[in-house]
Amino acid sequence: MTYLLALDQGTSSSRTIVFDRQGAIVAQAQRELPQIYPRPGHVEHDPMQIWGTQLATAQEALKTAGISASQITSLGITNQRETTIVWNRKTGQPIHNALVWQDRRAEPVCAQLRADGHAERIQQKTGLLVDAYFSGTKLQWLLDHVPGARAAAERGELAFGTVDTWLVWQLTQGQRHVTDVSNASRTMLFNVHSNSWDQDLLDLLNIPRSLMPEVQPSASHFGDTAAPVLGAAIHIGGMAGDQQSALFGQACFAPGMAKNTYGTGCFMLMHTGTQFHASRNGLLTTSAAQTDSRPQFALEGSVFVGGAVVQWLRDGLRAIEHSGQVQQLAESVPDSGGVMMVPAFTGLGAPYWDADARGTITGLTRGTTVAHIARAALESIAYQSAALLQAMSLDAVANGGQPVSELRVDGGASVNNLLMQFQADLLGIPVVRPACVETTALGAAYLAGLTTGIYQNSEELSALWKAERRFMPTQDKSRADALMARWEQAVRQTTAR
Repeated sequence: MTYLLALDQGTSSSRTIVFDRQGAIVAQAQRELPQIYPRPGHVEHDPMQIWGTQLATAQEALKTAGISASQITSLGITNQRETTIVWNRKTGQPIHNALVWQDRRAEPVCAQLRADGHAERIQQKTGLLVDAYFSGTKLQWLLDHVPGARAAAERGELAFGTVDTWLVWQLTQGQRHVTDVSNASRTMLFNVHSNSWDQDLLDLLNIPRSLMPEVQPSASHFGDTAAPVLGAAIHIGGMAGDQQSALFGQACFAPGMAKNTYGTGCFMLMHTGTQFHASRNGLLTTSAAQTDSRPQFALEGSVFVGGAVVQWLRDGLRAIEHSGQVQQLAESVPDSGGVMMVPAFTGLGAPYWDADARGTITGLTRGTTVAHIARAALESIAYQSAALLQAMSLDAVANGGQPVSELRVDGGASVNNLLMQFQADLLGIPVVRPACVETTALGAAYLAGLTTGIYQNSEELSALWKAERRFMPTQDKSRADALMARWEQAVRQTTAR
C-alpha cells in the first residue's frame, strides 16, 4: 500500500489524516487548539501548543492506521495562513504568542499605509489589499513591541514564519527554514509576479530580510523529518496554505473553477490560471498552489466569521450544547422570521473590508425565538459567501471570462444540508459537495504525491475527484435577489457610523 500523511493545522484544531493512493481516508486524528483573547480584537495561539497538538495527532493517526512512519511515502502540510510566529534561531523558542490571522492589532499601521498612498503599489505587487489580516504588519508589530526583538532581528538571531514554516522547523529539528509560494503570498511582503520577497515592501515595513524563510513551489522537497520526531525520516513533499490546498484538493485546476471552504471563516477561491488580475470588487489576487516555478493565480474572498458563528451560538449564547445541534434547531422553524444576523465579530472581510464593523442582529420581534436566531446565524454564512461569489463573477466577466457556473464546497459546515441548499438557492447555480470533504488535507497529500511520483499530473488527480451530492437551486431569481437586498441592508446597518 502507498500512504500519504497530511498535517492540517487549522485555527481551531490540529489534525492529521493518512490517505491511500486513491485519496481515501485510512485514519485521522484531531485535537482542539486553545484560543487566546488578551483583549477585544486580539487573537493569539501558543506556538508550542500548535506544534504539540499537531505532533500528537500525527502520532495518533499513524497508530490508528496501524502503520509506521517508514511506510509513509511523503508528507504534506496545510495550515491556517497569515498567522505570524517569530522565534529564536538558536533556542527555537518563540518570542511571543502567535498573532492569529483574525488579530486586528496592526490596523493602525494599515490605516497609515493607506493614508500615505501605498495601497495601490502594494496591491500591484502582492495582489492584496492593505489590511491587518496579513502577516507583514503583524510581524512589524512583534518587532516593535516585544522588548529586544528588533535588535535581535537586526543581528540575524530571529526567524519569522507562518504556521507551515514553524511546523517544518520543528519536524526537521531546526534544519529547514522554508515556506511555499501560497503561504508567502499572504504576507503582504511577497512579489507574486517574480515569486520572491520584495525588498521595497520589506523596507516599507522596516523588516530585516534575514527573518524571511526560503520560498519554494508548493510541490517540492521541503526537507525530511528528523527520524526521532515520528520514528523515521519522512520526505516532506507538499505545502500550501489551507485555502489554496483546498482549491487543489477540489481539482480546481482550470481558470473559472471555484470552491468555497466552510471552516472557522469561509474562503472562496476561483482559479485564474497564469493571469494576474487585480480585483475591482474588493477581492484579493493570491498565488495558487504551484507544482513548478511558473506563477499560478486565484481570486479570493474571505469571510472572517463562518462556522465560528456556530461556536458563538454554543459558547456565547449557549443556545446549543454542541455544534451538531444547530441544523436541527434551525430546521425547527420554516425561516428566520425576518431576523438577519451579520456576524462581524472581528470586522467584515471581502468584499466589504470594514475593520471597525461589529456584529448585529436585526429584525427582532416579540415572536422571535432562539431558533430564529440560530437559523439567521446559519444563513449568514451563505449570505456572506453569496456576496463573495457575486464580486467574483463581476471580476471574471470584466477580465473576459464567464461567471462562476458551479461551486464546489468543502469544510466542516459543508455537511449541513440546510446550509448548502440555502447557498444554492441564493446563488442560482449548483453547489457540489465532493465524496471527500477533507479537501484541504487532501490537497496537501496530492502535492506530496506529485513530488514523489505517486501521481504524474493534474489530469490524474482530476480523475480521482468524485461528487457526493449536488444541491440544485429551488427558488426563482427574484426571490434570491430580494433576500440579498435585505442582507445588504443589514450590512449597511452594521457598518453605519
